[in-house]
Amino acid sequence: MKSSLYLLLSIFAFLSCSDNDSNFEPQNETDILKYIKDNNLDATKSSSGLYYVIDNEGNGARPTSSSNVTVAYKGYFLNGKVFDQSNSGGISFGLNRVITGWTEGITYFKEGGNGVLLVPSNLGYGPNGSLSIPGGAVLVFDVKLIKVN
Repeated sequence: MKSSLYLLLSIFAFLSCSDNDSNFEPQNETDILKYIKDNNLDATKSSSGLYYVIDNEGNGARPTSSSNVTVAYKGYFLNGKVFDQSNSGGISFGLNRVITGWTEGITYFKEGGNGVLLVPSNLGYGPNGSLSIPGGAVLVFDVKLIKVN
């Protein structure tokens, strides 16, 4: 229930980016690249600055940025500390109601696909953070797209 609460709160507490968020971008980039190297990941960087790893693309339907989806996930910081996690059945939500890193990142998978999203703060909770997520934090999510609803 706790994990669902965090994600649901993120849906309603989404903070828009501000000019202050650009202060975190160089450090976020450095931290993400170090994490990728240290964990021997084969990550791709999108034009928005999101890094993603596709372990399995999946073979079902591919969502759009406005799709309703069911996703199982674990969210943690670069140091490995978990801040949120769903159960294996996942939770359902609209991709247009979550952080930008998820709105973009989940669309790289098809149903049944899984991988990792490395979300810089400007695509997450920005300079102010939210609840237990500090401002400027890079977020890592292990995700599995269970279903496009």
